[in-house]
Amino acid sequence: LRSLVGSEMCIRDSYTMVLNIFRKRNREYNYLELTPIQNKEYNLNEDGNVDILIPRFKSKFARKYLVPKNKEPYFRANLDEFGSATWILINGERKVQEIGEELRKRFGEKIEPVFDRLTEFLTNLYNNNFIVFKELKKGK
Repeated sequence: LRSLVGSEMCIRDSYTMVLNIFRKRNREYNYLELTPIQNKEYNLNEDGNVDILIPRFKSKFARKYLVPKNKEPYFRANLDEFGSATWILINGERKVQEIGEELRKRFGEKIEPVFDRLTEFLTNLYNNNFIVFKELKKGK
């Protein structure tokens, strides 16, 4: 009985330790030093703004047989001028700091406070799985 209790405690301790490592791992990164990577396809609409394409179904089978013939297999998330410029600057190599500086050059005072707006926008994209961060991907 003691060995069973002991092994349960080890499992709990290991799980807690893994959670603590995960939390520390996320806290040690400065948001401005992260590198966003696009995780969805996109099109430019007639206004020159970005439409992020979100599949109606994840599986190829569902896309082939459940999407009506005359319907698009994607939902569209329409971005405004600032969002579109940000999306186009996300190339998997630029860090958030560089993207913010480029946006400041391009839009000037219209986009201030640039880093507050940018980090909030990127957080929304990340939470909706539209982007991932290179430094936070599994296996890093």
